[in-house]
Amino acid sequence: MPRRYSRLFRGHERLRANHRGYDLGALDLARRLSKALRCRLIASTTTRLLVDLNRSVGSPNLFSVATRNLDLKEKKQLLATCYHPYRSAVEASVSAIVAEGDRVLHIGVHTFTPRLRGVKRRAGVGLLYDPSRPGEQEFCKSWQALLADEARGVAVRRNYPYRGTADGLPRWLRRTYPDSEYLGIELEVNQRLIAADAGVMRIAKHLISSLQRAVAGFSPEYDSRLRKPRGSESGP
Repeated sequence: MPRRYSRLFRGHERLRANHRGYDLGALDLARRLSKALRCRLIASTTTRLLVDLNRSVGSPNLFSVATRNLDLKEKKQLLATCYHPYRSAVEASVSAIVAEGDRVLHIGVHTFTPRLRGVKRRAGVGLLYDPSRPGEQEFCKSWQALLADEARGVAVRRNYPYRGTADGLPRWLRRTYPDSEYLGIELEVNQRLIAADAGVMRIAKHLISSLQRAVAGFSPEYDSRLRKPRGSESGP
């Protein structure tokens, strides 16, 4: 939370400490995935209570209860300093990969609270995608099967606990890039699996191994890159 915005959260202190303020463990998981798969990580460390980077401009959920009543000038400042740099970095990365003739696999890493409004979430991992895009559907079916085999006892569901077609950065990018150029997958991990460091390491190991196998099934070229010594290839 940038200090200059702390004043906005007087009376909303509890928001900053729960799941509405940030995705517990998501950045750690994303860093582990990025390192193991040798791919670029684009991440933000500012709370989404300022502005939600995974929502479109105009969405009623773009700003939180603490920021939605700011004047237009202050909202534009938040967009300029927090929102647009992140979104532009992702869009530029996708555009550069597509321009080289490659297909993008974009994975947004999230975690979800085990219980919401008194209802227990009955999955350990969720894979969100657009069912109307064959590539995304095929990839998530493959990843689901591989992950379920790796992480015995962890329920892996597709389009749970949210719909893959809900407002988010992948949906925004699907408007520009066809299925043949872009796969937008959102990974959701139950926070009960990562309550301790050992849990983070365990689920990360299963996610990495199953994801490597799923990607290799789609791209033999990627599989050969993974097998090269570190430093010999910049990565996919």
